[in-house]
Amino acid sequence: MNREPVLACSVRACGEPLVREGQSWGCPRGHAFDLARSGYLNLLQPQDRRSSRAGDTPAALAARGRLGAAGIGRRLDDEILRGIRGLGLRERAVLLELGSGTGALLARLQRELGLETFGIDLSRPAIEHAARNLPGPTWIVANADRRLPIRPGAVDLVLSIHGRRNPAECARVLRSCGRLLVAVPAADDLLELRAAVQGAGLERERVLALLAELEQAFVLLERCTVRERRVLARAELLDLLVATYRGARAGAEMRVAALSELALTFASELLLFAPRSAVGSAPA
Repeated sequence: MNREPVLACSVRACGEPLVREGQSWGCPRGHAFDLARSGYLNLLQPQDRRSSRAGDTPAALAARGRLGAAGIGRRLDDEILRGIRGLGLRERAVLLELGSGTGALLARLQRELGLETFGIDLSRPAIEHAARNLPGPTWIVANADRRLPIRPGAVDLVLSIHGRRNPAECARVLRSCGRLLVAVPAADDLLELRAAVQGAGLERERVLALLAELEQAFVLLERCTVRERRVLARAELLDLLVATYRGARAGAEMRVAALSELALTFASELLLFAPRSAVGSAPA
């Protein structure tokens, strides 16, 4: 099947299609990007850098990898997989994940659903980790908060799991019948850990802010809550603190030192959106 290019040149004021030739990607204007040895593509431009070490740290990635290997977060991944199966996407549909992190979820979706997958993350260590360990998806270093290096209307499904997204850019890269699937922590997510480490376990509602953020470009189609309870040992709790950056907060040292075994609530709100310009369309 001949397909239109998905990637776009990230050089300022270009945006022409990027096509792979051997170990590099290039556009008709002569801009070229070489693949890293591990296989990822760096499309981050100087104006898109927030710092020299933006994104997740190697320590956070390693902690998330260990948590994933222990099955923590699997319930949400299973629900995401089930939800995508129900969309009836076309053969070889294009899936773009924003903030792909370790890459484990995206690689699973490609493997089990046969999708053409692209993972974008601002963290070079995250993308390098994914490219080294999970070949298959196209792994890209880019700033998803700004302009996505993706052609207009090239994507069937945009996925944003506990990360940031640019609503206008998500709408631009989606097909008219495309979908946006977003997960945000539910109000009681990790409530017990927050109480143990921060001294207070107040619930934090995030869905209203998400709906307001997406209101101009998207319409909500479905919403569900994915929740499970797990008992974590101290080593897993420490990994969770590193993965969420909670353990480094001021004044938390004594409480972290006192942690042992703890029963936790893992809860996410999963929301499916359609572009507002195409309400009523169904995936082809």
